Amino acid sequence: MAETSRLAGTKRGRGDEEIGADSNSNADSDPRQALGLENNLTFSDTLVALQMMRSQFPSVEKVTIQPFILQSQLYSSVKDRTQVDRDLELVWCLCFFPLPATVSKLQYILWQHIIEEGKVLRVFKLSTGQDDHAIMFMEDYLKQMASSVKRFEKEKQHDLEVFEWFKTYVMESKLDVCIAHQELCSLLSHGGEVTDRHVTLLISAGLLTRQLIDPNMYWFAIPNIGSILKGLSQGRKELLSLLNRRKYKEMPLAPLEKKRLRLSPLDMRFHLRDLIGSGHLKSLQTPAGIIVRVAKD
Repeated sequence: MAETSRLAGTKRGRGDEEIGADSNSNADSDPRQALGLENNLTFSDTLVALQMMRSQFPSVEKVTIQPFILQSQLYSSVKDRTQVDRDLELVWCLCFFPLPATVSKLQYILWQHIIEEGKVLRVFKLSTGQDDHAIMFMEDYLKQMASSVKRFEKEKQHDLEVFEWFKTYVMESKLDVCIAHQELCSLLSHGGEVTDRHVTLLISAGLLTRQLIDPNMYWFAIPNIGSILKGLSQGRKELLSLLNRRKYKEMPLAPLEKKRLRLSPLDMRFHLRDLIGSGHLKSLQTPAGIIVRVAKD
């Protein structure tokens, strides 16, 4: 952040007109949305970052999607990257294990409060990249799950009890990003006799995806997220292309944040946090404000 830029102000580069000038359609209705990245790019701890980014999740048209946070966004938003990993591990520890000796009492109390309020976090492996993970508050995930299950209820399909089994016996006891077929059936069997039809329903609802390298393993998944992930991948390419076309491959954060991406339903703020956290972009503090620059290979 201490590095200075050669460009305090930047002329309009070729291709800028391809991306809309205003992406603040939600700012008027929510003051938290109106607060720009210039003022809240980083936070003091993981809990604050999660809560803020959850509240700032963009409104997506034509798709019912609850807020999720990319792990890369946490890395860009919390000053201590290692602390992010520790905090996420602590959430799982609090559910099943005694207090780790390396965790401070204050930190324990903060995360214990989240769990007692029923706001446990879940982490999901995404198909957009080897290191891509999404984080959701449990209450948001359950809303997303319920939205997906409604489709099967409207079609009056049989064996829908598996969704309640999945919620009660699997989601509340298995916090890993994946699960083996045998363990899945064992946990589901606490609700009743498990059939192949039950597992097929879970896959069809988007709650599980079968791993390509091992068909006996499943990834836990976020239902109805396919179009969002497509937009995430395309938005990353579009933003990097925009900056790469500029003379110094950089641009002031304030005007960049206001642009609208054509190929992604997610807003510029979402993509900037993601690409800064993944190391594809760098944020540099200058006397004129923050500059965003493409990271060197």
